[in-house]
Amino acid sequence: MIKNEEVYKIGRLGKTHGVKGEVSFLFDDDIFDRVDADYLVLEVDGILVPFFMEEYRFRSDSLALVKFCDIDTLDRAAELTGCDVYFPRALAEEADEQLSLSSLIGFGLFEAGSGKKVGTIADIDDSTANILFELEDGRLIPATDDLITDINTKDRTIKMEIPEGLLEL
Repeated sequence: MIKNEEVYKIGRLGKTHGVKGEVSFLFDDDIFDRVDADYLVLEVDGILVPFFMEEYRFRSDSLALVKFCDIDTLDRAAELTGCDVYFPRALAEEADEQLSLSSLIGFGLFEAGSGKKVGTIADIDDSTANILFELEDGRLIPATDDLITDINTKDRTIKMEIPEGLLEL
């Protein structure tokens, strides 16, 4: 069984496309194209289920049409609409490329100097040029390379030099 900590969310399935079982896929991380993966993980009725991809093609920089194996009718594809789409952390971490922001959700954030845990990253706010880590308690921390001292994908931790007074805001 696939566990939540083994995957991270990369998008959501939209409406069906055509009659052969294709479905639109709105994504915010194109890791599925950059890393060799045969499948994506869909959340179906609260359960994480792997679905093997037959093919996909991009419609824009945030939309792809995906054809999953054994999903070959409009009705079967319609059953998947609205499902959240996840990617396996292990495959993403094996890649030699830079980590994607989405893959950092769930990582523990620690102050580099003291080693004290600041919180856990619940979301990434990349709606502006200044990217922010949103912690589970709602605090926002700038996600700049200048402040990050270490990222440990095995332990799922990030060490940062957090400016004095920022945590008290």
